[in-house]
Amino acid sequence: MGSTTAPAPPKKPVMKKPNYNLLHVNPLPLTIQALPPLIPHNPLSLLHILYTYLFCRTPCQPSPPYVGFFNPATRSVHVVDARSIQAFWNSGFFGKGSLSRSEPTWISRRRRALGIIGKDEDLTAEEITERRRQERKQFKLERARAEKERIQNQLAQEGKIDLPADGASSPQPDAAAAGESDITAAATVPAPPIEPEEEEDDELVTDKPSIFVEDLEHLQLTPEEAFFLMYGLGALQVTVGPEGNTPVDIRNALCLFRQHSYFPALENEVYLQPDDTFMLNYVVYHHFRSLGWVVRPGVKFGVEYLLYNRGPVFSHAEFGVLIMPSYSHPYWANDNKRKQKELKPWHWLHGINRVSAQVKKTLILVYVEVPSPEEIKGLDVTELLKKYGVREVALRRWLVSRNRD
Repeated sequence: MGSTTAPAPPKKPVMKKPNYNLLHVNPLPLTIQALPPLIPHNPLSLLHILYTYLFCRTPCQPSPPYVGFFNPATRSVHVVDARSIQAFWNSGFFGKGSLSRSEPTWISRRRRALGIIGKDEDLTAEEITERRRQERKQFKLERARAEKERIQNQLAQEGKIDLPADGASSPQPDAAAAGESDITAAATVPAPPIEPEEEEDDELVTDKPSIFVEDLEHLQLTPEEAFFLMYGLGALQVTVGPEGNTPVDIRNALCLFRQHSYFPALENEVYLQPDDTFMLNYVVYHHFRSLGWVVRPGVKFGVEYLLYNRGPVFSHAEFGVLIMPSYSHPYWANDNKRKQKELKPWHWLHGINRVSAQVKKTLILVYVEVPSPEEIKGLDVTELLKKYGVREVALRRWLVSRNRD
């Protein structure tokens, strides 16, 4: 008789990711209108381009602009409108969900917990990552169990240990499998027979109310992100006040964010300094956003910012940004307090560099040239930002095994 082969185990369903190329097709929350193509041998194509550029252009900023409320308690701008949240996250990865790690996904996770949607329906990135970790953990347990059985069989063939009569190994259950054995033992307890339930009345089924889940999550924008959306793109309107209905212009928003970068917050803009935290952070943020990078907070790795090529859903961050104020202007020559801020201990720098190297990121030291208070007095926002200079220095960890030559 021919040998019979055991049937192959059923394949596990593959968790499909959303099509991020379609969800995040726009790098910024703006509407970009493409010009007609230029045909070299057709002069009329140039007239078509000029006509489209001069007379058929549509505003790229959203109309009306998205609205966010500045919360002094959290020192962030809260966006509660679902349309604005979707636009800011899908087009540029701005902000963070107040009840999520990054992407606002609390409502999907809550609906799944209540059984409104299936367990494999509309999976979020956090849930996909958690399931992969559980599958990887289970795979490692199965691999360790198989390796243990192989070693015991090998020792049994050599006569060093004795196996049971059936030839199968009987390893002692470890602590990780204790829970599984308890579940198996509980499953062997005889249960009363299940009687078929009577069919419910159709009227009761149709009258069953649907569960409504209120979305309690909002999007939190850092002051740098909010000001870039407001000043750099013109896509956000920041409001203040007890009711959150008093809009502020760009200049007042800049003063507001600068005042709240101090602790406690300053009540008068007269005491603002050129090297306050918001100005240094925003100059660097605006610099890298203008270069096309997706800039995200990097406090997890001990740096100010992380730079992504396209976004967190596509790849890991390639660079970590560390902001270093530089007081090379003659005005700061006799200011010992500012000079002390430039001095950093070597072990501090090596510690941050080692953390960045362990997570395969390149550390970028960004030196921001701080102007004197007289230079920036009375300037508008554009002229104020021009007074700051940015220099980038890439720092890599020196390893003997890799840098011998």
